[in-house]
Amino acid sequence: MTEVLDLPPIDTSLSAAAQKRAKAAQPKPRTGSLLKTQSLDTITLEDALQLLSLPRVVGTDPESGEEITAQNGRYGPYLKKGTDSRTLPSEEAMFTVTLEEALELYKQPKRGRGQRAATPPLRELGDDPNSGKPIVVKDGRFGAYVTDGETNRTLPRDLTPESITPERAIELLAEKRAQGPAKKRTPAKKPAAKKAPAKKPAASKK
Repeated sequence: MTEVLDLPPIDTSLSAAAQKRAKAAQPKPRTGSLLKTQSLDTITLEDALQLLSLPRVVGTDPESGEEITAQNGRYGPYLKKGTDSRTLPSEEAMFTVTLEEALELYKQPKRGRGQRAATPPLRELGDDPNSGKPIVVKDGRFGAYVTDGETNRTLPRDLTPESITPERAIELLAEKRAQGPAKKRTPAKKPAAKKAPAKKPAASKK
């Protein structure tokens, strides 16, 4: 007669855990986000390999010894050096920016996210005889204007950045100074809300 042994069930959890650890130890496949100009229908193998090369090492800062990399982030292309980052002008710059260009970007003051870089003046018209400061023509939110850094004056409709003369610019700034500072509007005060008369307690019935 064959004796049947009552053996405990095989613990398969150790095998599953071992498989999980082995899977975690394997190198994860690299991924990369598509550029704004790319799509899944048109991307090539060369494009994909270029994306997978990011982050790209641009070089090392000779002063701090920190590595500078070009990366594609949530808010667009940027340079990273330690905890300091700088926005790149285009996605193409991630693959072409040189160490010299990167160091030049880091010399410039850091701008907040969404903040535009200062645009160069449209024209330079010499120094203002009143303030002694250079007069330039700039493009503003409400159109072109002349300024000496202290006083601003929007160009009249009959003038353009190309047609205005230094003499006319001096006149416009002088007129603006003569007007004095703009008066601030004081908000009208709201009438105080009238308080409702207090209700007398109802007489109790005996």
